Amino acid sequence: MNFHPFQGLQDLPDLPDAAHASREALVAEMLGLQAHPLPGPSPAALRVSDRETPHEDPATQQLLTRRLGVARELLMRELRDRMAQGPVMSSPQVLRDWLRLRCAGLQHEVFLALYLDANHRLIAHEEVFRGTLTQTSVYPRELVKSALARNAAAIAVAHNHPSGQAEPSRADEFLTQTLKSALALVDIRLIDHFVVAGDQCVSFAERGLL
Repeated sequence: MNFHPFQGLQDLPDLPDAAHASREALVAEMLGLQAHPLPGPSPAALRVSDRETPHEDPATQQLLTRRLGVARELLMRELRDRMAQGPVMSSPQVLRDWLRLRCAGLQHEVFLALYLDANHRLIAHEEVFRGTLTQTSVYPRELVKSALARNAAAIAVAHNHPSGQAEPSRADEFLTQTLKSALALVDIRLIDHFVVAGDQCVSFAERGLL
């Protein structure tokens, strides 16, 4: 299947030709744009001249922001569709790319859940909890209720570290074991827990922490 994440953006002028770019390159570019927003006009620049450069024009900034938002959504949708086509963990890089894009630019922690069927195909995903810059309160009972409501047979969870450090904390490890035990009581398997920070995505399963 050809990957054309910029289809549908023809009405926006001066879009880069990304039809032949790889998924990995597009994800990297998107993350870079999220991390380096265009600067607005400085007061000094406005005093020097009434003419604004293209990057200082608020309308241009708004257009570029819209392009980025639409392109990011299309790319996330493509990745999400791929996850629904087969077992999520059979294409771990697709899942990692989706998580990195989902968490890109966030200045607060979020806790995400991906609900899977018996064949580990994606049923649904949601942001279950939202926290502050440094922590999120996670309630195992609420996660179990959400998984049961979607008739999930398995679940993968993820949360971000806005600090940029993806290394799991001891609290993260304790939470993972608590969730695993709570879900096991209703025959739902926790298959992985990811910590996302910038372009890093650490898997508890790969670390032997699950």
